[in-house]
Amino acid sequence: MIELKSAREIETMRQAGRIVAGVLRELAAALRPGITTADLDRLAERLIREAGAEPAFKGYQGYPASICASINDEVVHGIPSPHRVLRDGDLVSLDVGARYRGYYGDSAATFAVGHVPAEARRLLEVTREALYAGIAAARPGNRLGDIGHAVQRYVEAAGFSVVRDYAGHGIGRAMHEDPQVPNYGQPGTGLRLRPGLVLAIEPMVNAGGHAVRTEADGWTVRTVDGSLSAHFEHTVLITEGEPEILTDGAF
Repeated sequence: MIELKSAREIETMRQAGRIVAGVLRELAAALRPGITTADLDRLAERLIREAGAEPAFKGYQGYPASICASINDEVVHGIPSPHRVLRDGDLVSLDVGARYRGYYGDSAATFAVGHVPAEARRLLEVTREALYAGIAAARPGNRLGDIGHAVQRYVEAAGFSVVRDYAGHGIGRAMHEDPQVPNYGQPGTGLRLRPGLVLAIEPMVNAGGHAVRTEADGWTVRTVDGSLSAHFEHTVLITEGEPEILTDGAF
């Protein structure tokens, strides 16, 4: 069932989005060679709880941590660990979710640790701009296919590929609500967008092919060909006019 949010619900989701954005900024500031993904997870949980919210991911379907931290060829859902030490030249995708007064906010970004090759930086730039291309299509009267098409067209024009096995999603009183928001598609197809709909739009982009696989831990998703991957996400409200990014300022 597709849920349109009331003005009261939207205001609560704005607060959840601000919390998530602030935490992601603090994590970005803490990044350096030598820090572990477990260090980042502890920092995120402390900040989320100090803001009066709860980590959205911790315990979700058994997930053991407060954030996802995916490195290099890991696409999404990397589990933080004291044994995962960030090194100069790594790409690390950090995904943060928070539940505030019964409503969720969700955002992700991929960061360069130290000095990375130019092509890796281009992957980050293209993925981030593909997110904003998708957000620009999130207008009333457009359809879900318009969002996915905008993302796909931008990514593939740059010579990269969009992950097809995972998608964005509706968000509100549940972290994952209908509809799914694929990062590919045909314009003019799918659900018509209406004011009050809130979506987590999140391109996952591979430098190589789009195929992915899940590790034995049941969570970590990697590129099949070992190519680098990047992930950017915002929680976005469909309004009567311009889309509103509820997690604005996260990156």
